[in-house]
Amino acid sequence: MSGDGDTAAITQAVPTGWRARFDPRPQLARVRGSAIAIVQITVAATAAWAFAHYVIGHSAPLLAATVTISSLGLVRDARPRRVLETVVGMLVGILVAEGFVVVVGPGWWQLALALGVTLLVARFLSPYPPFAIMAGIQASIVMSLPASQPFARLVDGIVGGVAALVVTALIPRNPRREEARDGHAVFAAADAAARTIVQALRRGDALRAARGLDKARSIGPRIDDWRASLDSGLAVAGFSPWLRPQRAELRRHYTVLQAMDFATRNLRVVARRAVYLCEDGQRRPVPAEIIAELMRGAALVGESLDDIALQPAAREAVRAVAARLDPAQILPEGTQTELNLITALRPLAVDLLTATGMPSAEARAVLPRV
Repeated sequence: MSGDGDTAAITQAVPTGWRARFDPRPQLARVRGSAIAIVQITVAATAAWAFAHYVIGHSAPLLAATVTISSLGLVRDARPRRVLETVVGMLVGILVAEGFVVVVGPGWWQLALALGVTLLVARFLSPYPPFAIMAGIQASIVMSLPASQPFARLVDGIVGGVAALVVTALIPRNPRREEARDGHAVFAAADAAARTIVQALRRGDALRAARGLDKARSIGPRIDDWRASLDSGLAVAGFSPWLRPQRAELRRHYTVLQAMDFATRNLRVVARRAVYLCEDGQRRPVPAEIIAELMRGAALVGESLDDIALQPAAREAVRAVAARLDPAQILPEGTQTELNLITALRPLAVDLLTATGMPSAEARAVLPRV
């Protein structure tokens, strides 16, 4: 906490030459992150196509593969419910279009009519916009390609949807890796904001305090990413028999997430009070050090995501600071604005204690009476 993060960033080496023009590491990281999804899609699409072609006897089961690929995708959200919703949307489009082909045949005006009805039906069935788009795409494919027998492509779509769901259960994407990365990103962002606030208070730097407030405000989207990946992970772990042992750990992380959501909101309150304090340009090392100590405990909470054995140490580190958060004792000669800053740290400490698994009532009892 005592290092000057901004200065370190300025003095870092800047790559030059061919490495500056081409660095394959981000691309390789992206490929590694999608490896399981690629395996899922490849296995499911191939199995669906082969089943429709060799078992059912369809000569060109295009929709068996396209439904599988579209329903699985490479998106972060791999929840079975999302996969099922996408499959149902595509089957709606196929069904409506097949009905139009049987009744009025193919053609440009038939395509327009089928596409319009498909989108209306899909919007009626689901508020999820991609649901209607997927239905419309499949309807367009059905109206554009010849069929050997009525509703054969609907069967292909069902085969593709079943393959997608089976692969989701048997070759699941690892929910822990992505949600842990998102969780560490939240703690890293909170630490960066707190470091800037601490530096601002130590120097009486209003500009730096404002920068810390901006950093604290930018944590919200990272919280949303973590929540999305945890929701997806819990759903996949509940659906796949191989991942059910991970549910307890994912639920523990969800408790940490809920507490950190409140903690980062309270960190924004602390940042705003620091901005007010730094407007006079006075150095305030005492509140700066209190914030630094509290965030060192928060860093241990973040490390406990990977190792639950660190949770007791994180709890004691935060408790040691929380038990001293009496504004009048810390700053006996402090102004009301300075006392308000210390007071704002109290709910932040409670949230961090809750993130270590401590019940909220017990966490509040740690704080000294004021």
